[in-house]
Amino acid sequence: MNIRSIRLAALLVMVATPVLAHSGHETSGFAHPFTGLDHLLAMVGVGVWASMLAVKRPAAAYLVPASFIAMMLVGAAAGFAGIKLPLAEAIIVGSVLVLGALIVAAVRLPSVAAMAVVGLFAVFHGYAHAIEAPTSGTGLYILGFVAATALLHAAGLGLGWVARRSLGDVAIRALGGAVMAGGALVLIAN
Repeated sequence: MNIRSIRLAALLVMVATPVLAHSGHETSGFAHPFTGLDHLLAMVGVGVWASMLAVKRPAAAYLVPASFIAMMLVGAAAGFAGIKLPLAEAIIVGSVLVLGALIVAAVRLPSVAAMAVVGLFAVFHGYAHAIEAPTSGTGLYILGFVAATALLHAAGLGLGWVARRSLGDVAIRALGGAVMAGGALVLIAN
């Protein structure tokens, strides 16, 4: 094994997590994005993809994740308002697979188009956060899942930048493959 293979293996081990089902959530909402592999992978995937896009369009590093967070809040508002979004769980799992595929294929959309893609997916993630919210303490819950989402986006950005610097494009594509594989696990487990 060469040093690049060891680094790639170490990177993949760091991002691997066990499959977690959505379980009870505390009132802060911070844990919610971490309790479902689908949410976790999608949010990290957004960060990894944004890091890839930022090579040619540096503003994508913050515009793409910010778009996700803004539209996630729109989806949460819909959920709290009692609006029903059909196929939410299927679209959430689909978002993981699509984000992974975009990374694997090294798709470099213009920032506005990338913002629209992640924004569409974010509506459904926000909706899921809202419909699983506790009946009290909604403000704190919202702040919690927004903070966790921002943290996961930052982790994805960091992983993307470290992967690119240490192993190049192949490492970022491997991260995309890991995101897709996790999405497949979620699909199989449901």
